[in-house]
Amino acid sequence: MTLRRLPPFATAPLAVLATLALAACQTMPASPPATGAAPAAALAPGRTDGADVGRQGLVSAADPRAADAGAQMLRQGGSATDAALATMLALTVVEPQSSGIGGGGFLVMADAAGQVDTIDGREKAPAAATPQWFFKDGQAMAFPQARPGGRSVGVPGSLRLAALAHAEHGKLAWHLLFAPAIKLARDGFAITPRLYHALADNPEIAGLDPAGRALFYGADGQPLPVGTVVRNPALADTLEALASKGADWFYSGANAQAIATKVGTAPVNPAPMTTADLAAFKAVPRPPVCGRYRQYRICSMGPPSSGATTVLATLGQLERFDLSALGPDSPVAWHLLAESERLAYADRDQYLADPDFVRVPVAGLVDPAYLAQRSQLISAQTALPRVTAGVPAGVKTALAPARPQPEHGTSHFVVVDRWGNAASYTSTVESAFGSGLMANGYFLNNELTDFNLDPMRDGQLTANRVEGGKRPRSSMSPTVVYGPDGQIRLVVGAAGGATIPAQVIRALIGVLDWHLTAQQALALPVLFAPGDRVCVEQGSRLETMIPTLIAMGHTQTQACKMPLKANAIERVGNRWQGAADPRSEGAAIAE
Repeated sequence: MTLRRLPPFATAPLAVLATLALAACQTMPASPPATGAAPAAALAPGRTDGADVGRQGLVSAADPRAADAGAQMLRQGGSATDAALATMLALTVVEPQSSGIGGGGFLVMADAAGQVDTIDGREKAPAAATPQWFFKDGQAMAFPQARPGGRSVGVPGSLRLAALAHAEHGKLAWHLLFAPAIKLARDGFAITPRLYHALADNPEIAGLDPAGRALFYGADGQPLPVGTVVRNPALADTLEALASKGADWFYSGANAQAIATKVGTAPVNPAPMTTADLAAFKAVPRPPVCGRYRQYRICSMGPPSSGATTVLATLGQLERFDLSALGPDSPVAWHLLAESERLAYADRDQYLADPDFVRVPVAGLVDPAYLAQRSQLISAQTALPRVTAGVPAGVKTALAPARPQPEHGTSHFVVVDRWGNAASYTSTVESAFGSGLMANGYFLNNELTDFNLDPMRDGQLTANRVEGGKRPRSSMSPTVVYGPDGQIRLVVGAAGGATIPAQVIRALIGVLDWHLTAQQALALPVLFAPGDRVCVEQGSRLETMIPTLIAMGHTQTQACKMPLKANAIERVGNRWQGAADPRSEGAAIAE
């Protein structure tokens, strides 16, 4: 059957586009109901009613045009992986501020029998990089100074990830995956409210490169208005070359030279990157990191992502508490979540880095006995005055922790296919519009600012310091949940830098403990507690809990504006149900 969806923005009349703009900008509901259908205000533009398990697949992405690109692959008999790759390529065109072929990501693929595979497409530092890569005049740069231009650019990983995933799990011909993205780039796509605001908020980055200014800004220097149709022929040419010549084209010849030249001659922070750096890049299959929470099996991405260990640690430390009885309106429940996050993020900051450079004690960090021990530090009445990293089994180093850098880019999307396979994919260029540099129609990432800009802390080296050929630590948390019956129950992930694990944890607790629909769970407010400071989502009902949280010992609790965006698909009986964050322009579309 054909399910209702909104027409792609590229062809939508302006009246429809205006309606979508208003819907996309709606404030999230203050308190979604615990049961029943999500309130109308929480439904993302373009959301479908779902799809029959075993008959139709489903795609949920941050932009309906990208979700439709994936759904087109499903209609042609493609796998969940095919659809995820087509979605990533389309997002390169329509969501250039967040993700695309100039960046990298992590892909989790799960089948109906319980097999989980993950691919690391995280960017790498050039071979010339050193721990003082972000030093100027003998001092580490601040993030705003380090971000723009060449020094923050890592060797992009998206196309190598795509080629490896397609070789192992693809059903359609490679060139077919590019067709929707090529059409969007060649024929044009309309600027949405979210893209417009990103352009307005980041003119010094989005307009740093003359190519970016020409695409997205008028002669007056202002962003092109919402609804303006933008054509990107340079990107269309790039995608056509990739479709016909394969991923190797990106990492060699003229395209590799274009990237190296852009980085080396950037108007800000030029840095040495060579064509050899690009030619040497490989995507890496990594073992998934899986654990149990109550009766569920949860699998996510291991190092260099901190997603799986942080999510599983937070949940494991909470397992002895009856969150279901407390419910989403209980300040005690949110206090417990804050305490568990604080402990998990302390371990994350201490130990997580590229496993090819640092021995990461993954098994120890998610060991149930270790988590039970850490859980005993949590009181239901009062907050710990301060938290420090634990000492899990397998620790062989004495490296110091460091704080994460801000990030406002990234996109997550999820797919299930007619055979019951799933893909959970987080793709990113890091901050909005990455480094601001463009090559052949796409923005280049600023992923290297995910390293610790200062390699030292308290006189010790940090695990996540810059080194040549190293991948920076990530927070991306593409996740798949299997139910007690062994079937896929939920596929979820988020965008938003260090808040990503917190967003995914909130969604998992919402569905698994509070028995909400996935849509209602994504509409829940977010609490983010990466240290002694607790952030509650600005404008949400959690703001009313701040006095209570302070009284419980969270003295540094405040309302914060956070970059939140999540997508999910859940299995309910014999149907897949799509969900998209009401803060976004996301959509779920069936084949």
